[in-house]
Amino acid sequence: MLSRVTRAAGVGVRLRRVCNAAALLCCQPCMEKCPAAHVVFSRPYSSQKEKLDMSIFPVENIRNFSIIAHVDHGKSTLADRLLEITGTIAKTDQNKQVLDKLQVERERGITVKAQTASLFYSYEGMNYLLNLIDTPGHVDFSYEVSRSLSACQGVILVVDANEIDLKNADPERVEKQIEKLFDISKDECIRISAKLGTNVEKVLQEVIEKVPPPSVNISDPLKALVFDSTFDHYRGVIANIALFGGEVQKGHKIVSAHTRKTYEVNEVGILTPNEQPTHKLYAGQVGYLIAGMKEVTEAQIGDTLYLHKQPVEPLPGFKSAKPMVFAGMYPVDQSEYNNLKSAIEKLTLNDSSVTVHRDSSLALGAGWRLGFLGLLHLEVFNQRLEQEYNASVILTAPTVPYKAVLSSAKLIKEHGKEEITVINPAEFPDKSSVSEYLEPTILGTIITPDDYIGKIITLCQTRRAVQKDMVYIDEHRVMLKYIFPLNEIVVDFYDALKSLSSGYASFDYEDAGYQAADLVKMDILLNGNSVEELGTVVHKDKAYAVGKAMCERLKDAIPKQLFEIAIQAALGSKVIARETVKAYRKNVLAKCYGGDITRKMKLLKRQAEGKKKMRKIGSVEVPKDAFISVLKRQSEK
Repeated sequence: MLSRVTRAAGVGVRLRRVCNAAALLCCQPCMEKCPAAHVVFSRPYSSQKEKLDMSIFPVENIRNFSIIAHVDHGKSTLADRLLEITGTIAKTDQNKQVLDKLQVERERGITVKAQTASLFYSYEGMNYLLNLIDTPGHVDFSYEVSRSLSACQGVILVVDANEIDLKNADPERVEKQIEKLFDISKDECIRISAKLGTNVEKVLQEVIEKVPPPSVNISDPLKALVFDSTFDHYRGVIANIALFGGEVQKGHKIVSAHTRKTYEVNEVGILTPNEQPTHKLYAGQVGYLIAGMKEVTEAQIGDTLYLHKQPVEPLPGFKSAKPMVFAGMYPVDQSEYNNLKSAIEKLTLNDSSVTVHRDSSLALGAGWRLGFLGLLHLEVFNQRLEQEYNASVILTAPTVPYKAVLSSAKLIKEHGKEEITVINPAEFPDKSSVSEYLEPTILGTIITPDDYIGKIITLCQTRRAVQKDMVYIDEHRVMLKYIFPLNEIVVDFYDALKSLSSGYASFDYEDAGYQAADLVKMDILLNGNSVEELGTVVHKDKAYAVGKAMCERLKDAIPKQLFEIAIQAALGSKVIARETVKAYRKNVLAKCYGGDITRKMKLLKRQAEGKKKMRKIGSVEVPKDAFISVLKRQSEK
C-alpha cells in the first residue's frame, strides 16, 4: 500500500502562541499546571466527560486532512492505526473499522458515510490537533467525499500495492504508475502496511510537514460551515461544523443563513471518535454543535452559522448532488405512511445526496420517487431504513432520468417548455408527441491487467459503449475510456466487470451529458393487466432481450397460484416475450379407483371451469424483492 500526502494551497495565519516545548518532558506532578501536556498524556478513549480546553491549539498547530482511496484499498484500516498511534483509542485486536459505525458498513465491509475524528499528536516538541475525515471509496458515495474535502486543507491518497508485507506485492511497479499517471515523484510515496502498522507514524509526520494549517482568523466573526449532520431522537439535530472564523461556545445565540432562524447553543465538542464536549470551538477546528434544532429541515448541509447580530457573507456551500438512478419507494402498508415519511426525512438529513419527490401508484398507494447516485447507494439507503428505523418498504425497478423533446403543441403548453425530464417510466411520453428522445451518458474509465482486455471490450460492446481511448500505463496494465449509456451500467455492470476480471479491474465514471437514442417504453403484463411499477424504458434494439429476461426472472420470483399466470412483455399493444407460471394441480381423480371414464371426465371438466373463473378474478401478488431482481442481468460469460 502506498500513501501520499497531497498539499493544498493555503497559508497559515499566525496567531497567539502557547508554550508546548516542555510537553513531552513533563512529569506526572506538573500535569495539572500544563494543560498542553494533559491533552497529550490523557487518553480520550477513557470514560472521562470533562470538557477539553481547545484554546491550547493555535491555528498553526491544526491540520485538517482526509483519507481518499478506491474501495477496498485500506482507508478504514489506516484510520484505525492512526487512532491507535495517537492514543485516541486503546490498541486491541478488536480495532477493525472503528470509524465505520453503521451496521450496514460492517456487514458490507465498506465505508458509506464519512466520519470525523480529532487526534492529539506530539511532534518535535509541539502538540498538534489533527482532524481526520475517513471517506467512502465507492463512486456512489462521491458526494460524501466532496463535502468532506470542504473541511480539509490536504489529503492522504492511499493506493493499493497488494500489501507491501506480502511476497506478491509490487510497490515499485505501483510507484511508477503513480509517477506516470499523477506526476507525483516516487520519492514522495511512503510504503506502509496499515494492517501491521509499518511506517504509519511517518504518515502522521508527513501530514504535519506538508498539509498547511487552515487560513482562518480567530478574531473574525463566527463563520461555521455545516458539512454533515445526524438526527438524535432526544437531542435533535447534531451538526458537524468546520469553523472558518471566530469561536463558538454553549450559550451563544447563532443564526442559520439558510432559514434565518435563531438558536441557542446547548453543546459544542469534538469527535474522538465519540462525542467529547469542549468549552469552546475555535477558528480552524472541526467539531459538532447541538443547538436545539428539532426539525430535520432546520439543518441544511452546506448552511452557514453565524452569531446573532453579527451577520457574515455565507460560505458557498455545496452543489446539489445529481441523481443517476431513480426508484419508487412505498410503505408495505399505507397505515405506515407517516412513520416512513419521518424516517426518510431523518435519513436524508444524514445523506443529503438523496432527492425526494412525492409520488403515487394505483397498486401501491402513496409514496415517493427517490433519486440516488447509483444502485449501491439505493440498496444501502433501503438497508439503513430497515436497520435504523425498522421501516419495511417496497422498491420499484430502478430507472435513469431520460429527456424528451416535445413536438406536440398541447404538451409544450402544458409543461411550459419543449424539453422535459422523465424520471418515472409511467410518465414516458408516446412517440407520436415527441420529436426526439435523449438518454444520459457517462465517461467510464476502466483500469485492468492486460490479460482481461478481450473480455472487457466484449462486455463494453454489449452495453452499447463507444471506445474513446486505450492507454498502457505500464507493461501489464491498461486504461480504457468508454462513453456508456447510463442505463447500461447502472444496475450490474460493476458486478459483471469484477467477475470477468477476477476482481482486478477498477471502474470509475463521470457525467458526459445526454445523447439521442431510439427509446421505447416496455410494459410488463400479468394475466393481461399492466403492472405499472415494473414498466421500464429500454433501447429498441435491446427490447426483446430485456423483455425476455424480465419475464424469465418474474417467472422465478412469482409464487405459483391455483390458476395459471401469463407473464408478458409488451411494446404498446405488441407482445414481444411471454412466460407462464403453471398452476398448482390438485389431483381430483385421487379417490376414483376405476369406474366409468365419464365420471373422471366430469371431475376434470369441473376443475378446468373453476380455474378459468379463478383466472378472471384472481389477483397476482408480486413479492417486493422482485422489483430489483427482475432487472438483474445474468453474468456475462
